[in-house]
Amino acid sequence: MSVADAIRAATVHIAVASDTPRLDAELLMAHALGLSRTDMLLRQRDLDVPAAFTALVERRCAGEPVAHIVGTRDFWTITLAVTPDVLIPRPDSETLIEAAVAHFGGRGPATVLDLGTGSGALLLAALAEWPQATGIGVDASPAALAVAQENAARLGLASRAAFRLGDWAAGVEGPFDLILVNPPYIGTDEPLSGDVLRDPPSALFAGRDGLDDYRRIVPDLQRLIAPGGFAAIEIGHRQTSDVSALLAGQGLKVAVRQDLGQRDRCLAVTRPG
Repeated sequence: MSVADAIRAATVHIAVASDTPRLDAELLMAHALGLSRTDMLLRQRDLDVPAAFTALVERRCAGEPVAHIVGTRDFWTITLAVTPDVLIPRPDSETLIEAAVAHFGGRGPATVLDLGTGSGALLLAALAEWPQATGIGVDASPAALAVAQENAARLGLASRAAFRLGDWAAGVEGPFDLILVNPPYIGTDEPLSGDVLRDPPSALFAGRDGLDDYRRIVPDLQRLIAPGGFAAIEIGHRQTSDVSALLAGQGLKVAVRQDLGQRDRCLAVTRPG
C-alpha cells in the first residue's frame, strides 16, 4: 500500500473519532516517518508506509488526541510540546494574538503577562511575535509550568520568559503592556465531547455558569493594564454579555473579536483615557 492509500484508508477509520480525519491521518503519517507534514506530502510517492503507522491510527480511533500522540501542537508561528498536563492549544485561541497584533501593530508590547499559561502557548507566541518583549506566565499547576519552561527553552525564549506558580494575578505586580488570559470557562454541567475530554479538568471548568474565574481575574485588570496597554481575554461564545458586564463594572472598555468560525471568542480590553 502506498503512503497516499494508507492515508486515505486511515481517514475513513479516524472519522469515527475526529472532525478532521484527513488532517489527523496526515499528521500521524508524518510523525511515523519522522518528517514534517509538508515534507511528507511532497515526498509521499517516494516513501514506504512505516510499520508504526497502524498503531498510531488505532490510538487516534480510541479517542487519544493527535497532540498527545505526536507530543506537539502548532500554534501561531511556533510549535509547542504538549502533554496531558496542559490544555491542548487550539486555533480559536490565536484570536487573542490576532487582537493584540491589531492593537499594537509593529510597535508591539514591551511587557507581557499570561495568566493561566498552561503550555506557554500565548506568552511564547507573543514573545516570538515581538522580539523586544519580555513576559511572565502564571499557572496554578507545577506540571503545566514544567511544560511551559521546556517550551520556552526549546524555542530559544527562556531568557525573555519567566514562569511562576500562582493563583491568577494574586501577588503579581504590574503594570503590563499586554495581558493574555485563557481561563477555564465551561460550566460544570455542560456536556463535552471529542479531544477536550482529555484536557485537564482544572483547565476547563469554572463553576456552574463557567464564570467563576472571570470573577476572580477581572478585579485585578485595572491595576495591571499599563497606560495604553491592552488585555485579550478568551471567552466561550455565549459569554460575551456576562464577561463584558464584569469588565465594564471595573471601568474598563471592551470590544469583541471573533474567531475563524465567526463566533465571539476574545474580549479586547483597554483602560479609558
